[in-house]
Amino acid sequence: MESLSHHLHILLFGIYPYIAVSVFLVGSLIRFDHGQYTWKTGSSQMLSSRHMRLASNSFHIGILVIFFGHLVGLLTPHWAYAWIISAGAKQIMAILVGGIAGVLCFIGGVMLLWRRLFNPRVRASSSAMDTFIIALLVVQVTLGLATIGPALGHLDGGLMLQLAHWAQAIAFFQGGAAAYLEGVGWIYKVHIFIGLTIFLVFPFSRLVHVWSLPLGYLFRRYQIVRRRA
Repeated sequence: MESLSHHLHILLFGIYPYIAVSVFLVGSLIRFDHGQYTWKTGSSQMLSSRHMRLASNSFHIGILVIFFGHLVGLLTPHWAYAWIISAGAKQIMAILVGGIAGVLCFIGGVMLLWRRLFNPRVRASSSAMDTFIIALLVVQVTLGLATIGPALGHLDGGLMLQLAHWAQAIAFFQGGAAAYLEGVGWIYKVHIFIGLTIFLVFPFSRLVHVWSLPLGYLFRRYQIVRRRA
């Protein structure tokens, strides 16, 4: 039984990450190549705009801060910032910023999920994947907020470094990545597993619109607009 648990641990946190990221990248490329007409946000604001601005802005601001916070926080080696900020101070900052962003994302996500489930016009235009992905994101941010309590019990930054070592081992193809998560609390493991699953289902959902972020708009040439004579 113990051997089975060990192999399952390696499968989930040593192999599954590469499966999820591979599907994420290859699936997105295939969908862009073969299904460009499905490459859209599918906004439902025209069907019902009530509280949409609050819900959408809260959700998107929160999730962007969370995503880039995780990206930088987990993939930046300790030596790169150790001379500026200690691991403990970084963890406190992550709890504060992540907590605020998580609450914003949770409020917006719950409002958007409620629209999907209980607004007749929005529900009629929604696919099963639309509802599933927003529900999965709400569950994920709820788990993220739930990790704040355990994190407050050890503010030395040790657990944060442990999670960062796992993420860096995965990202840079180092062997034995799953070993870094041995002894980590179950809530962190579930949070990681659902996060990887979001990457797995990403190409099959409306989340693909993230790839179409109009960064080119920021660097395009000025357009001269003339008034009518």
